[in-house]
Amino acid sequence: MSTVDNNITSNPALDSLTMTKATRAPSNSLGQDQFLQLMVAQLKNQDPMQPMQNGEFLSQMAQFGTVKGVQDLQASFATLAGSLQSNQALMASSMVGRSVLVPGQIGTLEPGYGLAGAVTVPSSSNVVVGLYNTSGQMVRRLDLGVQPAGQANFVWDGVTDSGAQAPAGNYQVRAVTASGTETTAADTLVGERVGSVSLGGTKGLQLNLANGSTVAFSDVKQIY
Repeated sequence: MSTVDNNITSNPALDSLTMTKATRAPSNSLGQDQFLQLMVAQLKNQDPMQPMQNGEFLSQMAQFGTVKGVQDLQASFATLAGSLQSNQALMASSMVGRSVLVPGQIGTLEPGYGLAGAVTVPSSSNVVVGLYNTSGQMVRRLDLGVQPAGQANFVWDGVTDSGAQAPAGNYQVRAVTASGTETTAADTLVGERVGSVSLGGTKGLQLNLANGSTVAFSDVKQIY
């Protein structure tokens, strides 16, 4: 009684084809070589009675050129993004310890530094700045006199109206502009020392200031 051999003899050609199919990575994209191969095949197999018109050929080439251009542009943007991130990191390292002028009303009085700030003056007018402690009491009034339109800078050395030295800490900065009998609240900027920086995220480069606040680098009006 004969026996049936269940082992199938290996076929080198079949094995090679199977391995090629198994190891070939699937791709959903059409590269330049594949596109040209398809174009050549299309030209070879076209109907001689109805050959492809030049317009059709040029249209397909233009479509491929557009796709290729978009891919190249995306690659260029990726390279640019990496370069910008490197520049941000370099910029961040040089910002620590520096002081910046940013929009705000809370400034920090530090020993040996004072409290610097500025007032945004919409039109030529008299400018008065008030410094308030955490209890809401005015400790110093600074009369900057008549200032032209623009940015009026000031520095408070920490001496109060009574002549005493104010303790270090956070103080609120308020400003008004007066023209004739009309008085208007004005926007203020405060000078703060940069304690550290944060990179990444959707907001880009962020500065962590000595007063505990965080501002975007794009909000910085002056570095000193």
